[in-house]
Amino acid sequence: MIIGIDIRNIGKKRTGDEVVFFNLTKTLAKIDMENEYKLFTDIIDTTVLQYIGVSLGIDNKKNFKIISLKTKNKFTWNFWTLPKYLRKNLVDIYFTQYITPWFVPKKIKIATIIHDISFNFYPQFIKFWDLFFLKKLIPLSLKRADKILAVSRFTQDEIIKYYKIDSKKIDWFHNAVSADFSAQDISVEKIKAIKEKYKLPSNYILYLGTLQPRKNIPALLEAMALLKLEMTAKINPLKLVIAGGKKHNYDKLIDRAVKKNNLAEDVFFPGYIDEEDKAGVMKGADIFVFPSFYEGFGMPIIEAMSLGVPTIVSDILPHREIADDAVLYFKPEIPGELTQKIKEIISSEVVRDNASRNGKFQAQNFSWEKSARKMLEIFSQMVG
Repeated sequence: MIIGIDIRNIGKKRTGDEVVFFNLTKTLAKIDMENEYKLFTDIIDTTVLQYIGVSLGIDNKKNFKIISLKTKNKFTWNFWTLPKYLRKNLVDIYFTQYITPWFVPKKIKIATIIHDISFNFYPQFIKFWDLFFLKKLIPLSLKRADKILAVSRFTQDEIIKYYKIDSKKIDWFHNAVSADFSAQDISVEKIKAIKEKYKLPSNYILYLGTLQPRKNIPALLEAMALLKLEMTAKINPLKLVIAGGKKHNYDKLIDRAVKKNNLAEDVFFPGYIDEEDKAGVMKGADIFVFPSFYEGFGMPIIEAMSLGVPTIVSDILPHREIADDAVLYFKPEIPGELTQKIKEIISSEVVRDNASRNGKFQAQNFSWEKSARKMLEIFSQMVG
């Protein structure tokens, strides 16, 4: 097969969706010597392209090639730049996410990943123009796609129900902890250096991810304020670290919650964490919290679990699917419940040890190689 993969997000610090395509592509390069791969990007900087090739492990792979297509914006990419190329240079499969390209020959099979469809259930959390294009283009993309791929059973079921998709047209796979993440240095010395680099406190509760409204960060801040009020002199005061970039769809209620609860000295915003430092930042945390209203999967949860960091997550179906009983749960709309779960971990060595041990065990159920092999099976079925 000749397989085209949309790798435009790789190298752009887009967190979750970048991680998925990076790890699937890197794993395919590791396990597949038979099929030919064309990796499409709009990046034209040769230094960056070389770095991407080395990072993916394809710099010496004859069956992998990065193809850089210059474009004005992401819309001209889908509507003109890429289709023009593909009409002259056919591939068997084009693998992308969300929005499929237009005017591509029907003989090219298209597979698209849908990470979540939160915009349908929490439209108030999405910018107007982002919501407009998602509402208009996703249904058309799902119709054009030959295969739709979800990152969890939960998301698969949501897509089937909401868009009335034939179940035969959709499949799912799970994300996993990358080999690069697992190989990172998490020694005491390295963690100390990372804390100094990002100016982190000695003891902290961590959230790491995007800072969009559906991530429910204000509830975490409310829980932190309650915790601060209830702490006694016997309990080590924990600070809160909220790691993630503020550029894309930043939740302005975060700033209001910090000000309202007088948490300016208790909350740290280190910004985007370099990929090579992420494991150290997580391992250095006393507790990891993921309070989202809605997720398709929740990659940081399995990363934290794999490191044995006691983890607390919102009680929503996708979190139950991936974490089972290895974490503590709270209702996302009740900050007081989150406060109580934090106190359980702080005050009980048994709770901490169980959460650490169970998390490590649960994280072993996820593998990028398993997911990449499932991708190859799906691609083979698509081309017959």
